[in-house]
Amino acid sequence: MFFSTRYPSPIGMLTLACDGAHLTGLWMEGQKYFGGAIPEPMTERDDLPVFRAAKNWLDRYFAGQKPEISELPLHPIGGEFRQEVWMILCEIPYGEVVTYGDIAKKMAAKKGKKTMSGQAVGGAVGHNPISIIIPCHRVVGANGSLTGYAGGVDKKVKLLALEGVDMSRLFIPTKGTAL
Repeated sequence: MFFSTRYPSPIGMLTLACDGAHLTGLWMEGQKYFGGAIPEPMTERDDLPVFRAAKNWLDRYFAGQKPEISELPLHPIGGEFRQEVWMILCEIPYGEVVTYGDIAKKMAAKKGKKTMSGQAVGGAVGHNPISIIIPCHRVVGANGSLTGYAGGVDKKVKLLALEGVDMSRLFIPTKGTAL
């Protein structure tokens, strides 16, 4: 059984999901793939300890603090490749960005391959079911493009600015599929 609750944030209403003990989802209103990882209907329930912990984490995050991802019991639902990409996302330090290519290189090394498809990595990053906490917003294009955020580029910009990322070399693309 899966449960949901809502959290009003500075970037809009967020929906959180859990399996009762582990956080399984966090989506922004209108987010691409909203709830897609959850295999069954969710029951709204606000009083679960995992939701209290996640809301406390989000309160601190939006207050400019740097809560650790490891504080929360996460259980994102997805295949092995996606899980491995999401684990790499969790290693990106607060206030820093990496490129899709950086992640592809790490995945290639992990798999014992010379190269890895940046598109495959991009797909896994885009399907991250626990936005913000698993920091997919910290991934940018090799040229500094702020593309590829399922929650919307405007929210990506706000999250990066909140974290104090140097935005001077980053830009919003004028064309693209993830605007």
